[in-house]
Amino acid sequence: MKYCEAKQGRIFVLRLEDGEVVHETIEKFARDHHIRAASLIVLGGADSGSVLVTGPDQGRQFPISPKIRELDDVHEVTGTGTLFPDETGSPVLHMHMACGRGDTTITGCIRKGVKVWQVMEVTIHELAGAVGVRKKDDATGFAMLVP
Repeated sequence: MKYCEAKQGRIFVLRLEDGEVVHETIEKFARDHHIRAASLIVLGGADSGSVLVTGPDQGRQFPISPKIRELDDVHEVTGTGTLFPDETGSPVLHMHMACGRGDTTITGCIRKGVKVWQVMEVTIHELAGAVGVRKKDDATGFAMLVP
């Protein structure tokens, strides 16, 4: 385990609007408001055509090939994530959402593009003093958090 200590900084409440791409909108907000690190929670609606990474296609085999699922209709969502800069200082959101419709739920990473359906509420808790950075891990290809 690796870790760093942080203190609670500012808290922001956002309302994302119809058609916005969640990770793009949040990363832009972080740049504009000089948020280096944060934890986030979201709830609202995801539109059809949104794409989730639902795990590796072949379990623990390398190279890792992501399993992709596209939402075929509007879904209710709840999610949680973290935001830390990459090696160039750009904010990168890592968020997973559970997207439900009727009696079916799909859970996955939103990095490939989740679009807001009507409204999505986001609470951003800034992590003041956190020194973590997302660095590319050559073995997995992931942008790993290095606290």
